[in-house]
Amino acid sequence: MGNAARNILLVNPALPRSFWSFQEIMRVTGKKALLPSLGLLTVAALLPVSWTARLCDCNVRPVSEEDLEWADVVMISAMLVQRDGLFECAQRAKRLGKIVVAGGPYVTSASREVQDAGCDFVVVGEGEYTIPLLVRAIEEGRPGGILSVEEKTSMDHVPLPRFDLVDPGVYDAMPVQTSRGCPFACEFCDVINLFGRVPRYKSVSRVLAELSAIFDTGYRGAVFITDDNFIGNPRRAEELLRGLIPWNRERGEPFWYITQASVNLGSSPELIDLMTGANFGYVFVGIESPDVDVLAGTHKYQNIRHPLLESIRAIGSGGLTVIGSFILGFDNEEKGAGGRIVAFAEAAGIPLVMVNTLQAVPQTELWRRLRDEGRLVDADVGDMATGVMNFVPTRPVKDILTEQIAAWDSLYDVSRHMDRVLRGILAMRPTRSASGAGEKAASLKRKSSHGVRSNPAAELRLLARLVWRFGIASRHRGQFWRQFFLVARRNPSRWRRYLTLLVMGDDILSFTAVIRERAAPSLR
Repeated sequence: MGNAARNILLVNPALPRSFWSFQEIMRVTGKKALLPSLGLLTVAALLPVSWTARLCDCNVRPVSEEDLEWADVVMISAMLVQRDGLFECAQRAKRLGKIVVAGGPYVTSASREVQDAGCDFVVVGEGEYTIPLLVRAIEEGRPGGILSVEEKTSMDHVPLPRFDLVDPGVYDAMPVQTSRGCPFACEFCDVINLFGRVPRYKSVSRVLAELSAIFDTGYRGAVFITDDNFIGNPRRAEELLRGLIPWNRERGEPFWYITQASVNLGSSPELIDLMTGANFGYVFVGIESPDVDVLAGTHKYQNIRHPLLESIRAIGSGGLTVIGSFILGFDNEEKGAGGRIVAFAEAAGIPLVMVNTLQAVPQTELWRRLRDEGRLVDADVGDMATGVMNFVPTRPVKDILTEQIAAWDSLYDVSRHMDRVLRGILAMRPTRSASGAGEKAASLKRKSSHGVRSNPAAELRLLARLVWRFGIASRHRGQFWRQFFLVARRNPSRWRRYLTLLVMGDDILSFTAVIRERAAPSLR
């Protein structure tokens, strides 16, 4: 194309405090943020080679005046919860006369609003199609506009993300995307609006190439596979896992994995076994509600087709720690839903639980239905745990928020959380090294509880914090030491997982104050 050299500043706005912040753990380990923006790293790889890209993640450091002065073009990617940060950065850049480009999930859902806020170019759709249009528009000196492409790209055309632009040492995890799209059509979810209902997949060799690129940066630790549903196609997931297992083993198990999956994973012990064999430790599951009528009403049929409680228990006992997400505020929800969520989480032994309030994300089926019914209200959509409901629910908002707060308080009561973690750990099968699972055992013995060689200094700091917090300073210290020795006796290969979950729960406990503060105006 003969593109002139340009300086491109890629900005990821700061995220508000959320379930995923883990601020105290980050402070102890020296990390700054959960993970870098995979979208921006992919955009950087789509830019002309003559353009120089610089990444500024506001979760690590703020955008400086020097950053803005350096840039010819400022490109900002934002989710809904990053809306305010997008506008603030765009305004600063415009005051300096920079070309401002906005993209990402929020922009796709609210392109006109973003354009009206002063962004020159608003990019809607997948970058593999839209970034070449943007480059051409900038090179031709066009004044701006909305660049929208509905076509979905083949995953073979997705470039290798520019992992070289980040310092992996400041992040708690590194991201990899192996697929886009989800086969399910939950009414409230915007995944199919963004990526379509037909999942698309990268080849196994391509996924391993991306992992190798991360490996080459020197990073060792957690990798978050950002797929909206890792097992959307179980056969494809199996193929990937069978390639991932020897790749991990040959490199001394450098990574352990976190991902998202639908509840039908619990009906496939073979898939669970492959995931643990590939070093997966945690899986985020959208359970949403224990009430069948609620699940049917929101089209979450996959949670009805499979026995919900048994599926969650099977995932946990198979070696994967479930992070369970629930939502309050569905139309056909009856009083006491919050209590039923707590009862389900306790029965299933889910150690980490989110209890959100429903929001109508723009352009979802839920949003369209509520718009047609005249039930949408003027409220920003944000984090579902702390955001304000942007529609009129069928139950009083005060009742919904009261139940949400009560659920968080119950779930993260120190003693109850400790007990739930214990039951989950005791039900979990031992690690492969502990059970002597053949050839894998030798390599697995070199790993921590998640399956990676540990960072001794960070582990010691976390262990010291936990022993002080639970074993000395807490009024629950007796329970802590009883449970500690019980795990050491009955499932010793899982003791690090047990301690990690206690630390994570302790961090989440402080987050309940944020939820209570958000809800306060509606509870008066």
